[in-house]
Amino acid sequence: MDCIFCKIIAGEIPSKKIYEDDRILAFHDIEPQAPTHAVIIPKEHIESANALNSDNAEIVAYIFSKIPEIAKTLGLEKGYRVVNNCGPDAGQTVFHIHFHLMGGDVLGKMA
Repeated sequence: MDCIFCKIIAGEIPSKKIYEDDRILAFHDIEPQAPTHAVIIPKEHIESANALNSDNAEIVAYIFSKIPEIAKTLGLEKGYRVVNNCGPDAGQTVFHIHFHLMGGDVLGKMA
């Protein structure tokens, strides 16, 4: 598989890790769109939100249960934004479901 996030999980590509357990990995985005910008991914390869089903959807709930802990680690107590892009028209460039956790300043309105 030629998935950059799977390669990061496998340790083939370095990342600046923020949080890791047996199910997920959070790391700093290499092209941040906010002063603080993390990417949170499941270790299981799921292409996008469109590939979620009754067998794998629980990982999204797990990720969202960990987001407050990750946000606190990053000093985002005053607020943050969580974004998921699904498909090329939405801006998804890596086809492994992931969530952007952004903050560190007052974020403007979303388009």
